[in-house]
Amino acid sequence: MIADVNTIAVYALREALRRKVLIVVLILTGAFLALYGWGTAETFDAVTARPDEPLVREQTVVGATLLGLAMFVTLFLGTVLAVFLTLNAVRGDAERGLLQPLVVRPMGRVSLLLGRFFAAATVCGGYVLLVYGIAVLLTGTLGDFTPDDIVGPGIALAAAVVVVVGVALLGSTVLSATANGIAVFMVFGAGLAAGLMGQIGEALNSDALEDIASIAAWVLPFEALYQQALHFLTDSTQNFERVIVTLGPFGGARDGGPLLWPWAVAYLAMVWAAAAWRFGRMDL
Repeated sequence: MIADVNTIAVYALREALRRKVLIVVLILTGAFLALYGWGTAETFDAVTARPDEPLVREQTVVGATLLGLAMFVTLFLGTVLAVFLTLNAVRGDAERGLLQPLVVRPMGRVSLLLGRFFAAATVCGGYVLLVYGIAVLLTGTLGDFTPDDIVGPGIALAAAVVVVVGVALLGSTVLSATANGIAVFMVFGAGLAAGLMGQIGEALNSDALEDIASIAAWVLPFEALYQQALHFLTDSTQNFERVIVTLGPFGGARDGGPLLWPWAVAYLAMVWAAAAWRFGRMDL
């Protein structure tokens, strides 16, 4: 079975290369990193040029905000990559008659689904880690800002995009390629809206909004993992600076607590089990 999974994973990667998916994403990533480096240099130059002594360490606030923005864009681009890698993973290939030769013995449907998942998860997770690492390097070089925890945010972002891969793979067993892509982006937008709602609730001191946002983030744990990644950035920052950077771009920094990671694993397992069950009942 392991050999079958590896075969399918290699096939999925070759297919992505043939469709030039990775090339498009790399071009977009290069443009983003170039703009991010330029913007970071200009922003920190403006901050250091101020003669007055600020009430807060502007370098910390600016660095955390810029890197948080970079993390959001990284997660978004990782989601784009996940969508493209799983568009035709099941139903699309089934409609084109490409799955029938692959799911006969000794290779079965579970092996095919696992191969597809591991290929997409490996590529998307590695991509997110790489882009995050470059963003950290640019921020440190151009602005002399280093997050309190360098490794934690990257791991949380990679885990978030792997959850998105699982959701996209489940969608590919139910929806057509176009519909699945739209659905995944809508789910991603719902997670983003939950983060913004939490910020509004915190600003208005509304327990109801904060509770709704918290529930939504756990229903869509990639958002909770993203908030955890933002939290890791300034884990040791204190006082008023902590209040500012906790807001974060596009979703507040929030510690998910000890249950977040077990829940993310359990959620991913349930999503994959649902995808396997649905795939097993499909007529090819």
